[in-house]
Amino acid sequence: MKIIDGGICAVKGVRAFGIKEGKMGLAIMLAKGPCAAVFTRNKVKAAPVLVSQEHIRKHGHEFNGIIANSGNANAFTHQQGINDAIAMAGMLATKLGVDPHTIGVSSTGVIGRPMNMAWYRDHFEEVFSQVTDTPLGSEKANRAIMTTDLVPKTYAVEIDGGIRFGGIAKGSGMIEPNMGTMLSFLFTDAEISQPELEKRLREAVDKSYNMVVVDGDTSTNDNVFIIATGKAGKPKDMAQFQAGLERVCTELAKMVARDGEGATKLIECTVKGAKSVEDARKAAKAVIRSPLFKSAVYGTDPNWGRAVCAVGYSSAEMEPAKVTLTFSDGDESVNLVDKGWPKSDEAVLAKAKKIMGNDTLYVTVDLALGNASATAWGCDLTHKYVDINASYTT
Repeated sequence: MKIIDGGICAVKGVRAFGIKEGKMGLAIMLAKGPCAAVFTRNKVKAAPVLVSQEHIRKHGHEFNGIIANSGNANAFTHQQGINDAIAMAGMLATKLGVDPHTIGVSSTGVIGRPMNMAWYRDHFEEVFSQVTDTPLGSEKANRAIMTTDLVPKTYAVEIDGGIRFGGIAKGSGMIEPNMGTMLSFLFTDAEISQPELEKRLREAVDKSYNMVVVDGDTSTNDNVFIIATGKAGKPKDMAQFQAGLERVCTELAKMVARDGEGATKLIECTVKGAKSVEDARKAAKAVIRSPLFKSAVYGTDPNWGRAVCAVGYSSAEMEPAKVTLTFSDGDESVNLVDKGWPKSDEAVLAKAKKIMGNDTLYVTVDLALGNASATAWGCDLTHKYVDINASYTT
């Protein structure tokens, strides 16, 4: 497997473009083939989520593209929101001369505000006329969907046999996916059936996007789409196919965590020795989610007890006397708890503080109860996060 340039446009059969003006953005991604997606489990589902779910149910076996906007979430907008989401799909479908049900719709922005459909209609032709299969198309589409993101998020790989996977994502706040991610658009040029594509996507999402926590809020708009163009033929090895898809999803998930609103550090927590994968996931996400631990990481305060506390309330099975806790920056590491025994002398805490001063903190928790493991990603909690969200609409 090798990393390649070009983002989603590195995938054969994909064209894209987008524009961004202030808070408003519009992106178009064209690709023909089976489509699968996963969406938020929030009971307040945005109109584009509801419309796209229906479109995939009816025509997931052959999609033609996706239209996405930033500047408005089109969530909690009732029937007018549904009408606007349908209209968004209709704009692209009419231009392509295809059934509107073969178009995915995605939105991000402020909840509870009506769509400025005039702006999207006025800028549609500008975007559509520039769709391209060059890296520029992927970059422009990526920037068009950004909101409080500081950097675009893109990743692409090629597996043995020439099959490619490319993805872009946006997400910085209101992030704790619970089936899906903030917004993510994936493409592959593999030839694969829609049911198999959906199965593979769900497996990848569970290991990647669903293990990211920035602030513990599950968005109304979370989605991840994948379209398979079939241009590179059938995968020779489905294990390699899965590895390629999971690699792209995982790298994008880590980018989202690192770019969390106001974040200065990426936190990666691996829980091993759990009785089940579910327990490992619960425990890892509890550590990443804890505002107390996230604050300690921001302040480089080696208050490791907050991590142990989070594992304890995660509902994962644990025996305090068996737990081992380690901090690392990727080069140096320090053992803070060894099989239930705290190691909190001054030298150990000083080393932990030094390690926490780097831009990535790796936390490893060994429960010593079984063979299951899981990894979650998040970020520190800073003053900047409060500043951003205290004036999001003003």
